Amino acid sequence: MLIVGNCIVSDDIADNRFCCDLQDCRGRCCVEGDAGAPLAREEVEVLESLLPKIMPYMTKKGREAVQEQGVYELFCSEEPCTTLVEGKECAFVIWEDGKALCSIEKAFRDGKISFRKPISCHLYPIRVADYGEFSTVNYHRWEVCKQGKGTCSAKEELPLYMYLQEPLIRRFGQQWYDELVKEIKIRNGK
Repeated sequence: MLIVGNCIVSDDIADNRFCCDLQDCRGRCCVEGDAGAPLAREEVEVLESLLPKIMPYMTKKGREAVQEQGVYELFCSEEPCTTLVEGKECAFVIWEDGKALCSIEKAFRDGKISFRKPISCHLYPIRVADYGEFSTVNYHRWEVCKQGKGTCSAKEELPLYMYLQEPLIRRFGQQWYDELVKEIKIRNGK
């Protein structure tokens, strides 16, 4: 394990190579599971305020779920997670060519909003757990991501910390990321 700032970072972040292969997995991480995507409390407010701009991108069932339940549901630990449609896919899922994509990110890419998507989605398969004074940063292994190495070439596969550089910087900042890279190099004797 590595200590970076107030984070305990699993060695898996440095040691495991990954490449999300949407052609292979079809976005199953947005459709399967017990709950929607974890949301930071401030993300709930952001989604609520941006909802009128996101709704045109959503499916009819997604819009109905959000209109009935709101943008989030509380999961086991009272953690807010995106609302699900009939206990299955995230309410913000849209379908293109048989693949689950994100209506929030689509609105972002079209320049309608400045919020890309929840940080938990952007970071996946890295999961961050906050414990007040410290956080843990772990590789979440899940059956749906076994295809994460499916048709990707060896050149496309990168260590998780490199593959997810942008969301790690978004979550923790450039200085934190630079320190992570430095600690990994020290650990690897470079």
